[in-house]
Amino acid sequence: MPQAARRAASAYGLAALASLVTAMILLFPEASFSASLTGLRLWFEVVFPALLPFFVMAEIMMGLGVIHFIGVILEPLMRPLFRLPGAAAFAVAIGLAAGYPLGAKVSADLRRANLCTASEGERLVSFANTADPLFLAGAVAIGMFSLPELAGTLALAHYVGAFGVGLLMRFHARRGPVSTETRATGPLLVRALAALREARERDGRPIGQLFGDAVRNSMNTLLFVGGSIIMFSVILQVLIIAGIVPLLGQLLAWALAVANVHPSIADALVRGVVEITIGAKAASEAAAPLLEKIAAASGIIAWSGLSVQAQVAVMLRGTDIRLAPYIFARFLHAVLAALTAWVVLGPAGTWLGSGALGTALPVLPPVWALQPLSFGGRLFHATATATQMALALLLVVGIGAAVGRFQAFWARVR
Repeated sequence: MPQAARRAASAYGLAALASLVTAMILLFPEASFSASLTGLRLWFEVVFPALLPFFVMAEIMMGLGVIHFIGVILEPLMRPLFRLPGAAAFAVAIGLAAGYPLGAKVSADLRRANLCTASEGERLVSFANTADPLFLAGAVAIGMFSLPELAGTLALAHYVGAFGVGLLMRFHARRGPVSTETRATGPLLVRALAALREARERDGRPIGQLFGDAVRNSMNTLLFVGGSIIMFSVILQVLIIAGIVPLLGQLLAWALAVANVHPSIADALVRGVVEITIGAKAASEAAAPLLEKIAAASGIIAWSGLSVQAQVAVMLRGTDIRLAPYIFARFLHAVLAALTAWVVLGPAGTWLGSGALGTALPVLPPVWALQPLSFGGRLFHATATATQMALALLLVVGIGAAVGRFQAFWARVR
């Protein structure tokens, strides 16, 4: 089919789909309104307070040049493992701490700052955009399964899967261009400090303006995230009412029966394709063995749902990072996370004679993550965590600057 015909078919198909969804919303206004309130509550009570401090911190760290300092320092580690520049380590770290979709946003920011190539950005966003420990422990293990001891298993499955995706995606675009750090003469620390100073001089914004821009940009991004959560909650409810989700669930149940998987898992998987929280909740309520429910929830969380993937698509807008490798990586992550959870709770536990290895794993998040939190509680603890990360980064930069000055002084007095 010619390219023009494909574009026309795509345009007609999307227009028809949007019209169908709009018609369904008009036919079922009460259900749509209820679903929108559910999405709004999820965004306001959970997502907004948990992400705002990290969004602001990431913007400030980029403007201060701290990311460039980290990039030079960690280049020798990130390049051999993941074929990524050292600055990618910041995207991975903040993605692990804050969760979806901040890893994708920082990855796109690194590309816009020309700190990575397009192919490196595709590899980076594929495993830097992960769920955060608070969601895995507080929302899923406790809020959905009512089993705090499963937090370690869910975290292990999720992050082992993410690390595996990072290692496998290093083979993506093997012949693509490679970013190069601007190298000053001298030791690694001197080059890192030079990169920080140059980046700060290029930015040039006063700290007050930098903070204001960070807050304003973060609020705009979070408003979009909230809109995405609300819309996909409504779309999922419309698909359920229209009978599409139950039909797909039945078809998937027949396929899963071949693998001797309980049919109730199919409905959770179909819901999880669209929205991560609804899918994980459905997995916890399925009439299936606990092992299958946890494996399904791990896969759903790793896949992250079309809602999060739509958010990632907007985060990547304006860059040449393609979305297709990210979606493939999400499928790969879902398979690895589900398999890891199944091995940890099943064969590995049986081999060790416990039968439930997951209950012996440590709960990775802090103690406060293991209890229900209000809006203020989530905002406070997210701000504290973001501040700790920022202070740790600034401490490293400060120590580096002090060592650099000492080296320069020692060179003069000698």
